Order: sequence, then C-alpha cells, then structure tokens
Amino acid sequence: MEKKYDPTPVEKKWYARWEEAGCFTADPNAEGEPYSIVIPPPNVTGRLHIGHALNNSIQDILIRWKRMSGYNAVWIPGTDHAGIATQSVVERKLREEGQTRRELGREAFVERVWDWKEQYGSTIIEQLRSMGCSCDWSRERFTMDEGLSDAVKEVFIQLYEQGLIYRGNYIINWSTGLQTALSDDEVEYEEVKGHLYHIRYPIEGGGKDDYIVVATTRPETLMGDVAVAVNPRDKRYENIKGKNLILPVIGRAIPLIEDDYVDPEFGTGLVKITPAHDPNDFDMGNRHELTPINVMNPDGTMNGEAGPYEGMDRFECRKKLLEDLEAQGLMEKIEEHVHQVGHCYRSKTVIEPRLSLQWFVKMAPLAERAKKAVEDGEVKFVPERWNKVYMNWMDNIRDWCISRQLWWGHRIPIYYCDSTGEVWASRETPTVSPQGGTDIRQDEDVMDTWFSSWLWPFSVHGWPNETEALKTWYPSSTLVTAPDIIFFWVARMVMAGTTFMKQVPFDTVYLHGVVRDKEGNKQSKSLGNSIDPLEVIKDFSADALRFSLITLNATGQDVKIGENDFEMGRNYSTKIWNAARFMQMQSDGETPACDLDALNPALLSSDDRHLLTRLHQTIRKVNAHLDAYRFNDYSHEVYSFIRTDYCDWYLEYAKEPLNSGDEARKAHTLLVMHHTFKTAITLLHPLMPFLTEELWEAMGYRGEGDFLMRSEWPKPFEKATREAWALTDENMTFVDAKRDLIRVARQLRADYNIKPSQEIEFIVRPSSAKMEDALSGELDALNRLVRGKVQLKSDYKAEGAVPGLVSKAGNVFMPADDLIDVDAEVARLQKQLEELEGHINRSHARLSNEAFISKAPAAVVEQQRAQQQEIIGKADKIRGLLKSLQG
Repeated sequence: MEKKYDPTPVEKKWYARWEEAGCFTADPNAEGEPYSIVIPPPNVTGRLHIGHALNNSIQDILIRWKRMSGYNAVWIPGTDHAGIATQSVVERKLREEGQTRRELGREAFVERVWDWKEQYGSTIIEQLRSMGCSCDWSRERFTMDEGLSDAVKEVFIQLYEQGLIYRGNYIINWSTGLQTALSDDEVEYEEVKGHLYHIRYPIEGGGKDDYIVVATTRPETLMGDVAVAVNPRDKRYENIKGKNLILPVIGRAIPLIEDDYVDPEFGTGLVKITPAHDPNDFDMGNRHELTPINVMNPDGTMNGEAGPYEGMDRFECRKKLLEDLEAQGLMEKIEEHVHQVGHCYRSKTVIEPRLSLQWFVKMAPLAERAKKAVEDGEVKFVPERWNKVYMNWMDNIRDWCISRQLWWGHRIPIYYCDSTGEVWASRETPTVSPQGGTDIRQDEDVMDTWFSSWLWPFSVHGWPNETEALKTWYPSSTLVTAPDIIFFWVARMVMAGTTFMKQVPFDTVYLHGVVRDKEGNKQSKSLGNSIDPLEVIKDFSADALRFSLITLNATGQDVKIGENDFEMGRNYSTKIWNAARFMQMQSDGETPACDLDALNPALLSSDDRHLLTRLHQTIRKVNAHLDAYRFNDYSHEVYSFIRTDYCDWYLEYAKEPLNSGDEARKAHTLLVMHHTFKTAITLLHPLMPFLTEELWEAMGYRGEGDFLMRSEWPKPFEKATREAWALTDENMTFVDAKRDLIRVARQLRADYNIKPSQEIEFIVRPSSAKMEDALSGELDALNRLVRGKVQLKSDYKAEGAVPGLVSKAGNVFMPADDLIDVDAEVARLQKQLEELEGHINRSHARLSNEAFISKAPAAVVEQQRAQQQEIIGKADKIRGLLKSLQG
C-alpha cells in the first residue's frame, strides 16, 4: 500500500471495474426479495449541485446495503426532458446564431433540441458516476424516449376518455418572457418593495366629489375591470349599492356588485374585479356572470382592449396610466407596500395571472384513493410530519393545468378536423378523421414536464406493456427526495400509481432537508455561497463528499455545511488508510486469516472481547439506523467504532501482543484485528464505496472471491457464540473503566505539561477489590499505555503535592514532587488564573451592558456568553490544579 491515500486514480479504477463486471446490473428473474429505487430524474440540462449530491448519496447507501443484504435490488436512473429549461437553452444558442425558433420552424427546432440533448444531455449522468452511484445504467430512461412517450400518450387518452381531461379558459401563471403557462412550482416568489395605488372611481350620474376609492398593486390591469365588489353586510356603501361606476380613463360604466368574498375590514372594503387577470376575480366573475376582458398580449404588451395604451409594455402602461390618473384628479394617494411577487423561474420576468385557453386534469377524483393510501399507511413519510402537509394539499387540491405553449415536450395527442368540427384523441397520428375529413391538425401545445414525471415509477419499467421488470420491481420500495416537490411530484405519483396501476408507487418516502451554508442560507449561485460537489470530489474525494454530507444530515433537517467540513471525510479516510497500512506491516505479506472459526476463546484478552462485543453492537445498531432512515446515526456509529474503538484503542493495545514474541498470541491478535477491520469496512462500504473497495483488495480480503460491493452484509454474533467467547456486559464495564483510567492518567500528564517521553509514577486507588484484581492482571499493558508505572494501592492517602483525578476504575494520583518544580508551576498557574479572571470580568461587564445586549445581533451575544462560560470552565480547572499542588 502507498504511504498516502490518493483517491483520484482509485475512484476512476473501481467505477470502471464495477461497471465492466456488471455489478450494478439487475435481473428481474434473479433470486432475492425485490427492492427498487427510481431516481428523481434530474433535468437533462442540469449540472450536479450539492442537493443532488446529498439526495443520490442517500439512495446509493440504500441500494448498496440492500444489494449486499441479499435483495434483488435495482436503482433505475434517468433524466427529465425539462421542457422549459431545455427549450430556453437551445433558443439562446439560436439567438447567438441570429435566428429564432419561429424562423427555423417547429420540426427543425425539435430536431435541433434532440441534437443538443445527444451532445450535452449526459453531463449530469457522468457526474453521478463520479460520485459512485451504483445505478443500473442498462435501464437508464429519458422522459421523452419512445417507451415513456407511449406511456404519457396512453395516460392522457385514458383520462380524456374518462372526462378527466378538459380544455377551458381559466386563470393561469403566464410567463411573458417564455410566453407559456407555468405550473405553480415554476413560479418563484420574491419580496418586493412596491406600491399600493388608491384610485378614484366616479359614481355614474354623480357630481365631481361622488366617487369611491379602490386600491390595487397592478393598475395596468384597470382597463380589464368589469365591476367593483363590496361585501353585502358592509353598511358604509348602502347608498350606492346597485349603482354603476365609471372606469377611470376608459370611461366605461361598470356595476358595483355584492359578494361575501370581499373582506370589509381590508382597505376601503372595495375590490376591483378583473376576471381575466386575477384568479379570485375570475371565480367572482363566474358567480356574477361577468364577461372577462383580457387587456394583454402574450408578450406582456397591452392589446386593443387597453384603449390608448395599446402596444405599450405593461410597466410602461402603468407609468403612463398613473400620469393620466393624476392629471384627471383620479389618484387618491400612493403608499409604499411590501408584498410577494411571483417571477418566472427561468426568464425571471414578473408572472402575469392571465385568462388563457388551456388543458386541465380534474384532480379531485384522482386524489381520493391517493389520500386513503397515506391514511391507511400504504405510503409512509419519513419524517412523519410530512403526512399532514400531504393531506392538507390533497384536501385543497385544484385542477392541474397541463398544457404549455412550447415546442419541446410531449405534444398533446388531440386532433381537430376543421371541415367537420371534430375533436378527438388518438394514439396514432391520423390521416383521416372519424367522419372522413382529411384537413386534420394536431393541438399545438405540449404537456407540462410533470405529466411524464408523475408516471416515472411504472413507465421506467415499460408500462403500458406487462414486462418482467414491472412485475418484479413495481411498486418500488423507497423514494428519496426533497420536500419542495412533495405536491408537484410525490403526490401526483401516488395519484398516478393508484389510478393506473391500482397500487401505490412506493411504500416509503424519505424527505431530506435542504443543503444550506454555515449561516443557514440556501446555497445558490446568485448568493455566491454554493459549493460545487465536483470541486469537492477533486479536492477531497467522492467518499469525503458523501461522508460529510451524510454525517451532517440529521433526519429531515436542513444540512448546514461549508467547504472546510469536507476535511472531516478526507481525514477519516486517512485514518482508516493508516490503520490498514499498520496491519499490513504486521502480516509479513501473507494473506490474513479472517475466519473466526479458528478463534481460540482461551486466548481472548479483555480488549479482544471488548472489541468483538462492540463489533456485534455496531452491526445491530447500523441495521437499526438504516432501517429507520437515520443515515447520520449510521455514519456516526461506524465512524465511532472504527476511529475510537478500533484505531484509538484496540490498535494501541495490539502493539503489545504483536511485539511480545509469542507467535500464538500474535496470530490470534491478527485474526481478531483482520476480522474486525474486514467487517467494519463492509459496514462502511455503502457510505464510502471507493476507499473500502480499494482496502478490500489491498488487504487481501478479496482473495479469489468477488468485489466488496457483492459481498455479504455482516450479521451480529449468535447468542451461543457470544457466550462461548464470554462477550459479557461485565467485561465491557471493566474495559471501559480501564480505558477511563488511562484517559485520566494522560490528562494529569497534560495538565502539568509533562513530556510524553518522561516516565512517571501513577498510584491508583481501585474502586473495589474486584476492580483491583482485574487491573492487577493488566499492569504491563497499563504501564505501556500511560507511559509510566502504575501501582495499585487500595488504602492510599495523598499527602503534599499529589494531583489526582477520579476515573471509573478508581482514583488516579500523580505524585508531583520529583516531576516538576512545584513553586514554579504554582506561579505559572496563578498567572494564568489572573489573566482568565480579567477576561471573565471584562466579559461580565459587556454582558451586563444593556446597550450591547439590545444593539448587538443575537448570534454575537450568544457567542459572547458561550465564550464566557468556556473561560469560567478553564478558570475552575486551574483552581483545581492549584489546590492539588498546594495540598
């Protein structure tokens, strides 16, 4: 083994060898209980970000663990065609060439997008490979490949024929930048410092001072007003109820209507009704049979209904309209107003709620079975709190706008014959209408990207065909995703599964948190705080990336992480590598024995038994943590075992039998060491696959056998084995106490600045006669580990300068007269104490200052308090040291 671990060549080597050997490829006819995961398909335009890294690390842990546990496990990868995102990328390239998609034409443009996809669409897939993701790449899918396109078409037509898909004029989110409808999840809300405009609406037939005041944040929609509404219980406007108002600037008469929706306590208690540009107004307009007036073009300019403002951009129109209202004395006042404004997630333009002819899915009939699936526990959310969020959304579900005014995507399979007036859905491209017409055209719109994504759990297996993969791996087992798409993807998948497959698509949904920076801000390029996982892999390793993300990821909580946190994973790798090199140097180049059938219980020391007991406990705890989706607890458990139990304690202990000259003891110790290390790296493999696979081969554990990733998952020791080896609680208690004694002795040495090379005497007053007997058999090991001489004295009484500390094994004393200059040490400690007390007094003064407490950020105040407590703790410790020296 090389002295230093270099992950880059190791990672490239092993991923290629795994793929070449078919380690990721699954067979639906293979033995073992089926276990499947479908990847949340990243956008084909995407590049791996830190959220992807967390999400896919979790999935890879699950699939490797289940595969090694004997399941017939498959992880289906794939990408999403990402209609808006992909079309935007290609349109941008066309603009750079001086062309538009409309100049190119639909067919040629779609062909151009396919060319782009073939050239650049595999970027994120290759990046997932660099992380070590063990997907079955032979089953990779794309949401617009032929099979998935057939599934999308089949579902659309089934729903259409059942009357669950319809076309209608409704208010939708309209992107003027992309000139298409958007789903709610494609709208990003930003807090904006805007204005509230209070506009006077004259009363028809009244005098100059006869008017009402209506407030709006979007005055440019005023030309689309068809009424003003008041609550019927509002007595302030009794004298004008039933009258008409004159629409400012335009001069059109509009009615004052009464509706319970209006809140009389908000503003003036009057609301302008613009059904073509507001969803609530649209509903009210339908109730009162008001005809909507759309005043905007798709690009955000004003149309002919806007009168004198026709042709203006909507925000130019706003400015000119406000000037005209002011000139006509119809502007009451303008107030500053902070509110949430929706923006298109791609073009960043302000979203325009707009009346538009679109295709919709009736969601309420599909939601009932999907609600019951969660109520009955067929689908479980981890953490459980998301059940309530899911159910709340289902209870308030609205119809889904599925049409998009794009060219890239699944085109809606609706056909029109203009000569016969027919409208029908077809699985094939028709040449003749059902009534014999030939002037046939297909609907121009494509479907929302989510319409293919909601079918993902079964479409990836070949549905609507009855494939072996579908029979074996549907429903899938675990879905791993983020909470932000619980409505737009998770809930819809449950609806699709229960509707078309008559089964839920998965039994468990694990929702992980968002990856944030150390201050708790969401990572993003615009904030300049995003961590590039590919740079982390380059600088630290893929294993370090995975380890650090998982270790810091408490179940369902957001992950706060900075670049320095990945050093933790790299340092851990180095620790394990060095332990392996130490062991290899003890084996004289021979293949190590790992089979505990050769173990002789009579040769087991207390430390051997302690290590084997901890190994047994670790296996059990790891299984429990993974079963409960507590991935950070799994990581901590293996980390603690390897770093503390194995490296820090056992390897230190093992140096004595390894160098004792007793070949039987040495061989026995090596057997325990190698079996434990082999098992430990197997437990670690799902989290850090590259390092562990490299060690599996480098340590000789592979032999003539298979890869680590194909090896059997460790099992806890049977009860009979534990009894035969005396793996008892009593032994654990003793070794823990012995180690605490060693820790205390080392602490005494450090407290008084005594060099590690200086041999010193420690006197131990054991906690019991039983403890004294046990310790007396381990004095040689104790002497070596404390680098001194340990004497056991049950009746020892300290006199003079004898510092001491309490351990679980008893009191530990270190006579200091012959070790240090007591007077000089007292003087040194007193000087330190004076400095610390000065810091404490200054900190106390600052924290007693009301001005500081009230003005300083809460985090700064909390940091000051924490520092004060730390200094107080140091001062208390020095007082204890002084007391020990002064007798």
